[in-house]
Amino acid sequence: ELVLKVRIQNPNLRENDFIEIELDRQELTYKELLRVSCRELGVNPEHVQKIRKLPNTMLRKDKDVARLQDFQELELVLTVSDKNLLFRAPTLSEQSGYNKKASELTY
Repeated sequence: ELVLKVRIQNPNLRENDFIEIELDRQELTYKELLRVSCRELGVNPEHVQKIRKLPNTMLRKDKDVARLQDFQELELVLTVSDKNLLFRAPTLSEQSGYNKKASELTY
């Protein structure tokens, strides 16, 4: 396994810690890196503009990912301007187990 440190790029957060992710060395592709990173960080892959190897290198293809070393630091740069939209809490109707008909009952 290749262990990488990943976070979401957001200079406005006071605490913007990295998390460690593991990638199978047999599947070191850009697509797999994106999939695992987004799953672990709870981000929709469609909202990722690019993956940056810190301090200033953009990853673009499978060969770039294959050159990564253990514990390198990566950032997901998101495309949306309001990053809070990505991390909003689900509304009551979006939560599992919510029964719309039961909520409309009157006593």
